[in-house]
Amino acid sequence: MTSHVVPSLFPTTVVGSLPRPLWLKRLFDGVHEGKVSDDERQRLLDMAVPSAIALQEAAGVDVITDGEWRRFSYVAVITDVATGFKRELSGQGRDGKYWHTVTSEVKAGDPGVLAGHARFAIERANRPLKVALPSPYMLSVRMWDDGVSHDVYPTRESFADAIVPILRAQVVALAEAGVETVQIDDPHLCLFVDKDVRAKFADADAEAMHCVSLINRVFEGVKGTRRAVHLCRRNKGRRGWVGEGSYDAIMPALRALHVDQLMMEFTIPAAGDTRCLRELPESVNIGLGCVDCRGEIIDEPSAIVARVEQAMEHVDKKRITLAPDCGFAPGNAADIPVDEAFAKLQNMVLAAEILRANHG
Repeated sequence: MTSHVVPSLFPTTVVGSLPRPLWLKRLFDGVHEGKVSDDERQRLLDMAVPSAIALQEAAGVDVITDGEWRRFSYVAVITDVATGFKRELSGQGRDGKYWHTVTSEVKAGDPGVLAGHARFAIERANRPLKVALPSPYMLSVRMWDDGVSHDVYPTRESFADAIVPILRAQVVALAEAGVETVQIDDPHLCLFVDKDVRAKFADADAEAMHCVSLINRVFEGVKGTRRAVHLCRRNKGRRGWVGEGSYDAIMPALRALHVDQLMMEFTIPAAGDTRCLRELPESVNIGLGCVDCRGEIIDEPSAIVARVEQAMEHVDKKRITLAPDCGFAPGNAADIPVDEAFAKLQNMVLAAEILRANHG
């Protein structure tokens, strides 16, 4: 149903997730506790997703998502399209939270699952759609456990290799469904900006390049959609972030990505400044993180404009897309209020209008 024309100058988008209202969080709790059937969940989600779309359209965002409201988390979505995982309390010191771990051979499910969700959103939206997927590298870091995964996948790398064709099939199906942007999320690639993270590897640069090679394999030969990669220093909501450091440390890796757009956070002080944008290929569009998604302060449009104009000192204005630093709710239980996210998106759109008036 899309009819909205995306501005050629300073378009706006989101990274992925929107905060879930309390009833939606409780719905997922009910599913995992066996109190809500899959059919009932699907029925309720079919009513919920149009609300997420309406929120973004009311704010004026140019390229939207379905809020990722069908997902337990941006990582666990892999369990919707593949089997071989077990959900249990993690033994890896993850604060007693439930995590999925690979325990048997990973097999692809229906390659059209996410494409079906995308078509549902496209039919109800007046904006082009973006859909995000987790990267093979991130999944290998989060879901491979030497203690329980080793017998089926001896190494993280072998598990990551097994995931690549499954993700690629989803990307191809999404492109065929008419999705404007398919985005790979990989905060772990971005964490190689942090000196403490880098110190854990014998060759951090080689590890980052391994991550890049996996992403390139997922996107290989894909046509008909914008290929994007999202980079952040992990999003802990009100608790902030994990890694710190400028993008300079991973610039060789970013230049090696075969993508059309990089979604990069710059609002938080841990991200450094935008001078690094000079080093990226001119063919790459910059999804400029100019809106904070973690803190409770709602920036005025003027503050957002200032961030974008600072970036314009280093990259052509025609290559800039305005976006928040990250998704507002990468996990199902994220505590960011829905109304706060709406206010931030609305101010981002107002900032884009000011920028077009001043620089158009």
